[in-house]
Amino acid sequence: MSGTDLPAVHRLELVLFPEDAWSEEMLAGELGDQPRTRHYVVAEAPGGEIVGYAGLAAAGGQADVQTIGVRPDRRKDGIGAALLTELLDEAARRGSDSVFLEVRADNDSAHRLYERFGFERVGLRKRYYQPSDVDAIVMCRKLRARPPMGFNRESM
Repeated sequence: MSGTDLPAVHRLELVLFPEDAWSEEMLAGELGDQPRTRHYVVAEAPGGEIVGYAGLAAAGGQADVQTIGVRPDRRKDGIGAALLTELLDEAARRGSDSVFLEVRADNDSAHRLYERFGFERVGLRKRYYQPSDVDAIVMCRKLRARPPMGFNRESM
């Protein structure tokens, strides 16, 4: 995703998340940290129209899915899965141990997608999404095993 994509991405953001959409300035701020701690991508239809977008924040061995959005008429086409795959691949390239995300408690299709990709529920943020008062389910996927901590009996 680049600055030239922002107007189209923001229009899609308003359609997908009308109650709690990010402003174009917020999206631009996220892009401003690219590639240092952010990685944002778009999915385009053959004619170049943006039909989806996704973003990742990664630092200190942890990554967070910031957003994933797919145009409603293009859902079930595998775009969300492709975007999530790109974010997970980028998290791995950056050496992240795990990836976290928040998902609306009332978004069953997103839950299924994340569970298919190995995410597990690790917490709940009550009334996280405002003004709709919807809870957020916190999910995590481990990317690689951490080395054992402490001493190793075999090395003694």
